[in-house]
Amino acid sequence: MRIVVILFIAVILFSLGSALYYMIRDRGSGERTAKALTVRIALSVILFLMLIIGFQSGVITTRL
Repeated sequence: MRIVVILFIAVILFSLGSALYYMIRDRGSGERTAKALTVRIALSVILFLMLIIGFQSGVITTRL
């Protein structure tokens, strides 16, 4: 599960970086920035829901 979370975070950061690149390259006039940010938001929501479900089902536990 740890690998999946790390991969999701890496893809989220890549999407954020690509949005920055498209914003600079297109000077704010293209749709690619909005699409990259939409992908980032969708991935963040999916990761958040996966973490909640993992905690609720007992797949993910805390080490206290």
